[in-house]
Amino acid sequence: MFDFSLAALAASFGLIVVAEMGDKTQFLAMSFATKNNALKVLFAIFLATLVNFSITVAIGQLITTVVPIDIISLAASISFIGFGLWTLRGEKPQEANKKVSRFGLVGTVFVAFFIAEFGDKTQLTTISLAAQYQSAVSVLIGATLGMLVADGIGIVAGVVLGKHIPQRIIQWVSALIFVVFGLVGVSEVLPSKIGLTYTALTLIALVAFSILAIIIITRKQKPSKNVKA
Repeated sequence: MFDFSLAALAASFGLIVVAEMGDKTQFLAMSFATKNNALKVLFAIFLATLVNFSITVAIGQLITTVVPIDIISLAASISFIGFGLWTLRGEKPQEANKKVSRFGLVGTVFVAFFIAEFGDKTQLTTISLAAQYQSAVSVLIGATLGMLVADGIGIVAGVVLGKHIPQRIIQWVSALIFVVFGLVGVSEVLPSKIGLTYTALTLIALVAFSILAIIIITRKQKPSKNVKA
């Protein structure tokens, strides 16, 4: 549990960066940073992420005491595909509270991020990673650093670049990375359980499902864009 794993750290860092791109908490970071000190906002995000992900990693570790590791790995891989499709749905920017509470800027941002992360795909991704890799410390460090990098990019984008970054392209790349990670994970677990033939059929079914879901999600988003225009 407490053994350091570079693979777990790298996977956690990469997937959390991907998961946070276009997420509501990244929009929240942008919103806070446009009106407040960016370094204080980033520090508050660090504290909120560290506390939230510590709880999350503990949950992921407890799951492994009940469920076999192969089942956990398979479920985690399939969940990554789901997170990828979730990313494509996009999220509306969440307004930052313009009034800073009596706890100050750091306290306000901390509370906002801590609450916003519950049930978010970055938290669910961290649970999956903690269950898949038996290295709580490595996952916690990687996931926390990933959040800081992604939200740091969000802050820079909000303060310096404004609306010039094509957020939709970022979401598509993020979704693709998640789906690929998920398919690779499935291909690593299933062959020893059901054989290569059935594994190939399962992968084909997952790819077909992903494509169908992408088509449905894309079609649902078109009307809203036309109305806005």
